[in-house]
Amino acid sequence: MRILRRIALVLLLLIGLPALAVLLGAVIPHPTVFGQPDGTPLTRRILVVSNPIHTDIAIPLDAQSRAALPFLAETGLPVDLPDARWLLIGWGGRAFYLETPSFADMKPGPTFKALTIDRSVMHIDVLGEVDQANPIVTLVDLSEAGYARMLSEMAGSFSRIDGQVQPIDGYALTGSDRFYEAEGSFNAIFVGCNAWTARMLRSAGVRTGLWAPLPTTLAGSIHLFNRLPEAAL
Repeated sequence: MRILRRIALVLLLLIGLPALAVLLGAVIPHPTVFGQPDGTPLTRRILVVSNPIHTDIAIPLDAQSRAALPFLAETGLPVDLPDARWLLIGWGGRAFYLETPSFADMKPGPTFKALTIDRSVMHIDVLGEVDQANPIVTLVDLSEAGYARMLSEMAGSFSRIDGQVQPIDGYALTGSDRFYEAEGSFNAIFVGCNAWTARMLRSAGVRTGLWAPLPTTLAGSIHLFNRLPEAAL
């Protein structure tokens, strides 16, 4: 009986402590003190798009985003498609992102790298109209200054050699997308795709949870700490 109790305690700790850490990470705000004054006009809308394990940020495909990310068109991303409206931007582990186009394609090698340490890549896709009422979409409105800061942070996430971004040929998910080498190392638990999304949002003046390794906890913290458009509530 004593052995069973010890086993139960160990299992409780193994399951309970990570769950508690995820919960606390979502409900502790970051930054702790909100730097954006009340009443700041929030005129620029972006979208946080989620799947069960990953988040991307969709930004309007307009003159400002084209000017901030001119290398996308220069490297062949089809930003001039007639129905192009949004750029879907994400950061992730190189092996998993490139070799796992769907969950059915999951393999031990890329998954192991994602859970330990890997190089990183940017993934950019061109979208048409987006259903903003879709439950996988969180609407976030930014100030003009916050939006400009986020665009600058996104541009800085691309790895460069001699000032030039490095597109990765031979990999695509949709036919309207491209991969690029990125700055930083990837670890799905501590420095994952959702941490990158949170960092981009914070650069724009959006508060997130202190640690949000999952799309659900990131979305929950965004709703908890920010004024969001009514359609997102």
